[in-house]
Amino acid sequence: MNNPRILEIRRGVLEKNDLLAQQLRTRFNEAGVYVVNLVSSPGAGKTALLEVMLRHLRESGLNAGALVGDLATDNDAKRLARSGAPAHQIETGGNCHLEADMISDHLAEWGIDLSDFDYLFIENVGNLVCPASYDLGEHLRAVMLSVTEGEDKPLKYPTMFNSSDVALITKIDIAEAVEFDRKAAYTNIQAIRPGMVTFETSAKTGRGVDAWLSYLAERREALHTAAPEAESS
Repeated sequence: MNNPRILEIRRGVLEKNDLLAQQLRTRFNEAGVYVVNLVSSPGAGKTALLEVMLRHLRESGLNAGALVGDLATDNDAKRLARSGAPAHQIETGGNCHLEADMISDHLAEWGIDLSDFDYLFIENVGNLVCPASYDLGEHLRAVMLSVTEGEDKPLKYPTMFNSSDVALITKIDIAEAVEFDRKAAYTNIQAIRPGMVTFETSAKTGRGVDAWLSYLAERREALHTAAPEAESS
């Protein structure tokens, strides 16, 4: 039987997080930066794909940065810095997910001006359970599924897929080699999140990256178009 006290504490933690996340979202909107929360299981290829994305955006004349969450080490932030984009590491010290207060604290520590960015990517800790419950103030949450993980991942982790806006199938360049069942994967994604937009991507070949970034550009433009209308209403 669940302990009412534990449930009460958990509810309080999530309510506090949601309040701070909304404050962060307001701050992001005022700065004009579009924020994307990238979630996946470990080894799905978040960092590799993000490095390619950051490089493509930079080559397109857009400014993007990344906050990177890991239990320990700053290896991923160093790797992302190779793209030429600013990157800042968040070491959670064993916490299996990022929370809104971590984002707020590390933005202050980083000392960057958010208005200098067109995009800010948050690479969450590799985990398909805990991050699903924590809003980070992002505008869009993208869940990644690599072709090596199994087509039933959406069925095993429905909360994460249901709480995400977009699915990215990664490492598509080796799909044939690992006998990835594309039809089964799409069926499972749609069973959990009907109508979910899905992109097939490869950090190695660049496949699908332009289409994915074009989608983000459309979403960012739609947000900026809606903002003045909301202010005038």
